[in-house]
This record gives sequence, C-alpha cells and structure tokens, in this order.
Amino acid sequence: MSFSPSHLSDRYQVARPALSAGRTQRHSENIRERPIERAMTWCTYSSTQFSGDHFWLVSASFRTTGKKVDKSTGESLSAVTTCLQELKRQFPGSQRVKRLAGMRLEALEKYEDASKQYDSILQDDPTNTAARKRKISILKAQGKSAEAIRELNEYLEQFVGDQEAWHELSELYINEHDYGKAAFCLEELMMTNPHNHLYCEQYAEVKYTQGGLENLELSRKYFAQALKLNNRNMRALFGLYMSASHIAACPKVNATVKKANVRYAAWATNQINRAYQLAGRGTKENKCSVKAVEEMLESMQITMS
Repeated sequence: MSFSPSHLSDRYQVARPALSAGRTQRHSENIRERPIERAMTWCTYSSTQFSGDHFWLVSASFRTTGKKVDKSTGESLSAVTTCLQELKRQFPGSQRVKRLAGMRLEALEKYEDASKQYDSILQDDPTNTAARKRKISILKAQGKSAEAIRELNEYLEQFVGDQEAWHELSELYINEHDYGKAAFCLEELMMTNPHNHLYCEQYAEVKYTQGGLENLELSRKYFAQALKLNNRNMRALFGLYMSASHIAACPKVNATVKKANVRYAAWATNQINRAYQLAGRGTKENKCSVKAVEEMLESMQITMS
C-alpha cells in the first residue's frame, strides 16, 4: 500500500507571505517530474525559494516520491535523507516525520528497523492508522501474505469504515485465490460507495473467476452495472461480453436465457468495435486494431445452434 503524507505540523510560523496554491502545486509537480535534479535546490535554497508551510509540504512530497526513483546510483536516497534531516530539524518529535523516516528504512529494505520505528509511533499513539498500514506494507514486501491478511483483519475490526483497507484486503485474498473472501470485501466497498464503477467491475471479475452458472449470471449483472455507472469502462465491456458468451454456451440454460445472452454478447461486441474505431480514428493502425478485435470476438462467437 502507498500512503501520501498529509500536513506535517501546524507548529510553525510563516516568515514571509505564502506562495499561492497554484504556484505551490506547480513546484510540487516539478519535483515529482524531476525529483533528483530539483530536490537539492529546494532543500539548500529553501530560504529564498519557500517560506513556512510551503517548503515543508514540498519537502515531504519529494520525500515520498523520491523512493520511486531508481536507487542504483544512490542519488535519490541521498536527496531523501537531506530532506528528512531538514524536516526533523524543523519538527522534532513529530509523529509524521517519524513515519517518513520509517518509509526511508523501507526503501533501504531495512524492514525490521522500519517496523520498530512504527511500533514506537503506535506506542505513543495506538490510533495512528498510517503507522499500522505501513507495518502491513512491510509484511507484504516480505512476502508474508498470511500475516498481512491477519493484521489487516484486526485493523478492520477497529476501523471498519476504511475503504482503502477493505480494497487492500480484497487484493490480498485474490492473490491467495480466496475469491469468496475477496468478494465479501468488495461487497463491503459497494455498500459504502455504490456509485463506484470500479468496485462493481472488480466484484464482477471475482464472481466470473469463481465460475459456475450462478456466479456467471451475477458477474454479468455487475459488469452491466459498472457500464451503467461509466459507459467508457472497456474492461467492464469485455467482461459483459465474456460472461454473456459463457452463459449462452452453458448447456444447462434454456433457449430463452441463451437467446437473451447472445443478444447481450452481440451488443457488447458492437460497442467494443465502435470504441476501437473511434479511438483509432485518423491513424494508420486503426484498421489493423479493429480487425484484430473483430477476429478475437469472432473466435469466441456463440451461435443459437
């Protein structure tokens, strides 16, 4: 799991007029695009570039994104360390800065030290959800899926409304091929946010993977619901085609059900072809792409025979 840093502390004074929100956002975007080249400049010349909260927000932003840069030269972690030192100097004892220090240890794959850092945070504040999530991330990084699942279940007993945690738990169950429990997690998410088309699509994919006529019918319905919420969801469109095609091919269904699902599959086929034609309009590769899609769909075509 990845978690973005929030405001680090309110215990500071703004020495100069604050930069506008637009300028701060642009500076942060520049750091994300070219973190190594810019980070040292921001940290070294902070007094002329930033003042007050804006410098610390940008430092924290780089501190998080810097881990994603190739560490083969060690340059990114060196810059991260510099930013972290500045944050520690400005906010001694801050739990958020401690968490950032733990994330640095994770980047260095010093998982035991990072876990101790988060334990220290939780000892002072047992309700610190970010630290608990980082501990679960460490278990994932170490390949300890069973332990990560156990810890995440314990976490959700206390923070049942955490949608991010439910989604992470569903992904862990999917990786373990425990599709029944993964479906339960996604059901919790859909009850919390019924208008999220991605939750409907992912639930449909899980039911499709489980197989069986009942699950396939449920899968088709939720692929259709995902399309109703977002008609540009191509993954749901392909899912609707696949589920309807398999239902139509099932020998257990009667002629009426088969006819209806052939119609659903045909509709999905037309929508897929249309989407590819519109997406590739005006390009040389358009005809080849559309032809490839048509051949793929024809190879799976269901007839009434």
